Amino acid sequence: MMAPLPKTPGIDGVPSPELVSTLPRRPLSLCVITRDEERNLARCLDSAAFADDVVVLDSGSTDGTVELARARGARVFVEPFRGHVAQKNRAVELAKHAWVLSLDADEEVSPPLRASIEQALADGRPDVAGFALARKTAYAGRFIEHGGWWPEWRVRLVDRARARWGGEDPHDRIVADGRIERLEGALHHYAYRDLAHHLEKVNRYTTTMAAGLHARGVRFSAFDLLTHPPAHFLKMFVLRRGFLDGWRGFVLATIGAFYVFLKYAKLWELGQRGPVAPPP
Repeated sequence: MMAPLPKTPGIDGVPSPELVSTLPRRPLSLCVITRDEERNLARCLDSAAFADDVVVLDSGSTDGTVELARARGARVFVEPFRGHVAQKNRAVELAKHAWVLSLDADEEVSPPLRASIEQALADGRPDVAGFALARKTAYAGRFIEHGGWWPEWRVRLVDRARARWGGEDPHDRIVADGRIERLEGALHHYAYRDLAHHLEKVNRYTTTMAAGLHARGVRFSAFDLLTHPPAHFLKMFVLRRGFLDGWRGFVLATIGAFYVFLKYAKLWELGQRGPVAPPP
């Protein structure tokens, strides 16, 4: 059960940056895994410039990602990609400090969230193993407020001695041994450049998902293929009020349903023809 962090003075209960910047706090390592993230990485690193140590674990970028990270003072390591979960755990291993903030390169710490993070690190609560951040995703020029996309709570700030990355590739998550509290402020997420980029990610992620299901012995079911995609659309667009986001909500619910359909279709293909070659 995640409990909210007690509020301190400031706007809407969020501590002001001026207040927390003067507080002594536990040192923090920032960990980011990358590959060809030159477009996003500067925004991510600049938003978390308050970190005392920055680790960028790259898996063979061919753009300016590595040079950009080094120019901003990051300790850069280049190693083969092990999968989302294993790669993020490796980045945490490279951190200098006990408390770690794990971000994706397309994420940005908002000023109110920065203040909450620094306040949490200054409080020093031994029973708390980590903190969940509310991720808010931008789509087609606007942040999405419904459809299950907000607030999207993600545990990202942890005591690494009591937490590690788990889940199933590509949908990783942090598993913590201890109490989790929620922080005020938004973690901004710029996941998709455009519709083509969104569909490219859907294709890549569903290949990984289907391969993982097949490896665990899950086999194709026509019932799942026929019922899960429309159920997913209804959940996003109707039950979680995605319609309030207008045409963006409709597009996201439709692509979400297609994601589910494609996952089961690729699982069927694995059973028929063997492994599907991942897209380049």
